[in-house]
Amino acid sequence: MRYLPLTPDDRAEMLAVIGAPDVDALFRDVPAAARPADLFDLPLLAGELEVERELSGLAARNRPAGAGPFFCGAGAYRHHVPASVDHIIQRSEFLTSYTPYQPEIAQGTLQVLFEFQTQVAALTGLEVANASMYDGSTACAEAVMMAQRVTRREKAILSGGLHPHYAATTQTIAHAEGMEIVRLAAAVDAESAVIEAIDGETACVVVQTPNVFGVATDVTRIAEAAHAAGALLIVVTTEAVSYGLLKSPGAMGADIAVAEGQSIGNALNFGGPYVGLFAVREKLVRQMPGRLCGETLDADGRRGFVLTLSTREQHIRREKATSNICTNSGLCALAFSIHMSLLGETGLRQLAELNHARARELKAALETVAGVEILTGRFFNELAIRVPGQAAALVEAALADGVVAGVPFSRLDPTAGLDDVLLLAATETTTSEDIAALVRTLEGNLGR
Repeated sequence: MRYLPLTPDDRAEMLAVIGAPDVDALFRDVPAAARPADLFDLPLLAGELEVERELSGLAARNRPAGAGPFFCGAGAYRHHVPASVDHIIQRSEFLTSYTPYQPEIAQGTLQVLFEFQTQVAALTGLEVANASMYDGSTACAEAVMMAQRVTRREKAILSGGLHPHYAATTQTIAHAEGMEIVRLAAAVDAESAVIEAIDGETACVVVQTPNVFGVATDVTRIAEAAHAAGALLIVVTTEAVSYGLLKSPGAMGADIAVAEGQSIGNALNFGGPYVGLFAVREKLVRQMPGRLCGETLDADGRRGFVLTLSTREQHIRREKATSNICTNSGLCALAFSIHMSLLGETGLRQLAELNHARARELKAALETVAGVEILTGRFFNELAIRVPGQAAALVEAALADGVVAGVPFSRLDPTAGLDDVLLLAATETTTSEDIAALVRTLEGNLGR
């Protein structure tokens, strides 16, 4: 069976219909440097046993986060996920391969998405949440596109405290929409610079709290400045557990809140799949991307669930769609919702307090290490420090001692000139022994 059954004449006919001279013209938006001239250096074929051996060897090179002291954060966090979450998500009432285009067939899926929306709205302090996005970074980009539609303006201001990957994702998508993106220079505390950058042409202001450097900020002043200029405020959160301790985005004046929900119910999992959270003020609901599940009654008066709003291109005319999100992270949203249900409000607060306590213990220990400068004053569970020399080299040296000592900021943004900045996170999984091991490796390597 051929995988490419089209003949050269078929391809030529299709190209003629769309007005493209050749296949290469379809990829003109991809920079030439990103287009390989030849095949990748990969074997063209191999037997199943050979492939299994090769992949097993590659997998063995990975170091599990639980294999020793681990201080990585920067948008993806190691948390304990109860075994009950994995058990419940496999129940047939919730786990179904059928997508909810015909709601009566997928009531369990719709119910859990309805509960998920309710939880996200409560966490963010906003009236309406959708039934999830791909992840936090694409949710951020979708929020900027939404602000463009609402305000009919073309400029977005990205805070210097926004995660560089979120900023890059937003820039990529905004470029295709013709938006102007003003990306402020990386800054540990970016509040004043953001306020100064707002003008009458601004569609939205994107701020993150706790930001990529771990700084927790009450963004009320930024909200007031944005609203005075007729702009929307988008608040980004990469560590969802922080909702259990910090003031919600809605309480600080956010019009749109987006977040990465990985911290709740979802393991690190090599970077994905994750789940994007997206919530808005009720007056903006018609411009919200994704879909909304609602509660209703059937003909017999029984509780049921439906797709209340679904402004995606599969459901309405393409030119009327608010996004081209073709699916959602349903399984990850299910895991999030189940973990949240198991925690409850009290449990989430206790988990958040434990995270903050571990981070305070980490900060106190780092203050004893000569040569380390702590940059983050107000924090939840993440800190940025400045070290002598290259942070990336220090992380590599610490690995030799069995310690994953965090994320060098240069790995997130090589152009920022912050090669000596290291990001470290402490969660409920971090022990006092882990922190002691980190201190030993820092003292040993910085003392050389």
